[in-house]
Amino acid sequence: MSAGTMTVLAGQVEAAAKSAGLVIVSSEQGADFTGAATTRFMLALPEDTTKTQLLEMSGGFEFGRADLLDTVKNYLAETAKRLKNPRPDCYLSLQGFPLSFGKFTWPVHASTSGADTFIVHGEIRLEDGGESLLHAKVSASMTVTFKEIFPSTEQPFAESFIYNAVRKTLDQGQLELVKSGNRQPVPVTTRYYSARQQRFVFNDTIEAQRQEFLAGKVYWLSGVLGGGAPVWLLDPRDAQYLNTTLDDLKKTVSALAGEGLIRLAADTEFATPTEALMGHASQYTQEIVEALAFIKPTFNEDMRGGHTNM
Repeated sequence: MSAGTMTVLAGQVEAAAKSAGLVIVSSEQGADFTGAATTRFMLALPEDTTKTQLLEMSGGFEFGRADLLDTVKNYLAETAKRLKNPRPDCYLSLQGFPLSFGKFTWPVHASTSGADTFIVHGEIRLEDGGESLLHAKVSASMTVTFKEIFPSTEQPFAESFIYNAVRKTLDQGQLELVKSGNRQPVPVTTRYYSARQQRFVFNDTIEAQRQEFLAGKVYWLSGVLGGGAPVWLLDPRDAQYLNTTLDDLKKTVSALAGEGLIRLAADTEFATPTEALMGHASQYTQEIVEALAFIKPTFNEDMRGGHTNM
């Protein structure tokens, strides 16, 4: 990427970030998995630059296209909300895993192994408030057909459904959290997308499940990992993951507040845990124990001992 191209891109990102209430803390030239040049921007809220979000963009991104720019603006607006969380990098899975997402290399790139797929690499880590070493290096891949649904493979267009596909794959027991290990596959297929409805479909949930999910999110991301700071409960990324709407999530938040499990902040999209919710510590710890047992691979012990019917 030429210095001129990098300067133009930096100006475009800065203007879009400012419009969303963000500032660029730093920027540097990077490279995607194939070695192609990118620019890495560290975004933050003006009032708190200690928490940052990486935005990595290719120099050839067409900021002049209105359809692309609108998606970038929405992404940055969500980022500004997410950066108010005490741990903006953390998400909860339906299995009850509090996870951090990091080391993703954007944009999604064509496979270098000759396969007819597009790939992005990253890592998730179990964040249980201790010194857990459990993590999974992931390789999320999509087919050419799936890729063609989207106007761009840049981070603002792909990050949400990639993160949700990772959470869904872990929920299904198809990823293992380990202390060390090789990269594990996360297939991102058309089963996660309804062409008729033109939206993603990850998990069909009912109100009781959404209440359990949001209560767990407040417990872990605020009570355990966030020092009691408010967490954002109307995240569109979670709504997509739970196959619900923001209006439904608002009702769920109100129900939890009415039950005395969460305490709404001045901005009612955010909440903190009550003492009643924090009193469920043993329950949430047991959920992680059971979830880890669920995703652990099992083997046929007879076959391991050499006893087969062959």
